Amino acid sequence: MRLAEIAAADLADLFERKPHLGRLHRDRVLCVALCQGAALHYLDGRTGVKDFDVWTFFSAGEGRPFPFRRRGRGSFDASGPFGGKRVDLMGRTLPEPRDADPLEAVRRYLGAGRTRSSRLLAEKAVVMLAPAHLRGTVAWPSDREIPG
Repeated sequence: MRLAEIAAADLADLFERKPHLGRLHRDRVLCVALCQGAALHYLDGRTGVKDFDVWTFFSAGEGRPFPFRRRGRGSFDASGPFGGKRVDLMGRTLPEPRDADPLEAVRRYLGAGRTRSSRLLAEKAVVMLAPAHLRGTVAWPSDREIPG
């Protein structure tokens, strides 16, 4: 939940500083997901967590896609084994309508492997953080179940 909050605060700050991006993308958030090594650690409990890669996926719309090179930074400020770990915040626009099923949209994106980013993300794991009803759901690999 804390990672979803960090991602939401980052987007709110971005959209306040760059209102044109807010107008284009604020209402197009499909989902937020934990990706890469930290997501793989969620699945296997052994990989370890160097940092948290959190991606926000947007539906397509009028105008430009979400800036694919934009990277926000935060930190996981809780105590315990993850305290102080860096949070990298990225975003991508997917070729999906606003009402797309977020889980299926992410799976289509990763499964198609049309971009370098989608291929790299598909090498490890993706776990949904938001919307709340999907939190903890394993999006990729799509045949995995929630551990434990």
